[in-house]
Amino acid sequence: MSDQARAKASGLSYWSGPVNPKPLGGGLTNTNFVVEDEGRKYVVRIGEDIPVHGIMRFNERAASQAAYMAGLSPKVVHCEQGVLVLDFIESKTLEPADVRGPQMLAQIVGLLKRIHHDIPPHLEGPMLTFWVFQVLRNYTRTLKEDASRMVAGLPRLQQISEELESAVGPVQLVFGHNDLLAANFLDDGSMLWVIDWDYAGFNSPLFDLANLASNNEFGIDLEREMLACYFGSQPEGALWYSYSAMKCASLLREAMWSMVSEKHSQLDFDYIQYTAENLERFEQAYDSFRRLT
Repeated sequence: MSDQARAKASGLSYWSGPVNPKPLGGGLTNTNFVVEDEGRKYVVRIGEDIPVHGIMRFNERAASQAAYMAGLSPKVVHCEQGVLVLDFIESKTLEPADVRGPQMLAQIVGLLKRIHHDIPPHLEGPMLTFWVFQVLRNYTRTLKEDASRMVAGLPRLQQISEELESAVGPVQLVFGHNDLLAANFLDDGSMLWVIDWDYAGFNSPLFDLANLASNNEFGIDLEREMLACYFGSQPEGALWYSYSAMKCASLLREAMWSMVSEKHSQLDFDYIQYTAENLERFEQAYDSFRRLT
């Protein structure tokens, strides 16, 4: 696949002449390259739709373009079937420890507010939603159809998912990124950029907040600080309960994403270990959530 992807990246009509795509690591749903052409650098993302994960490239393209127009993401300079070309940003890719820093966290929370509210005016055409509980229902169906090694545990996980969905309750609808890994934030020294809009779509703000916390291993004190910064008041009562349920859902989604990827991904990645790690973290979070009831 990488040879085919490289050939596709090098053969784009956008280039002024022959180019030499260099692999860019980190992608699990794309094959990425850095290309230099006429003194400028670009990132080329090669990837088709992945229906089993709800990834549709028309949606990623529209979200990426709107995020650029909102001043949050690199410019999309070219696109065609299965290809997205963006400006390359000279920057540092964040690590989870960076995200947990108090000054950085405040910046990121401000960035989330802009994602949630500044992107929609720039969106063109239809856009997906990302409701984690529907994602979990679809993953359950897929895992059953695939005769996954995890089938025996699915009824319990689906029951828990339904419990969590009820606990989240009514939500505000905003536009979410929905994949807030540290590696999806770039720091160029003067501002933060957000990249990789594969899972973008309308959602509750609680999911992005819970996803940020779960992906970057926040402690409870940091979670409360994050929520207070976002909502302007300490997270008590119903808000903390809803958020805690959504955090469990975020961790369960990551585990089930990995279960599905065990069967459907061709990448050289230890999905079995990743499934185990995220299931353990989910069980710990769910145990804490149950103590709130």
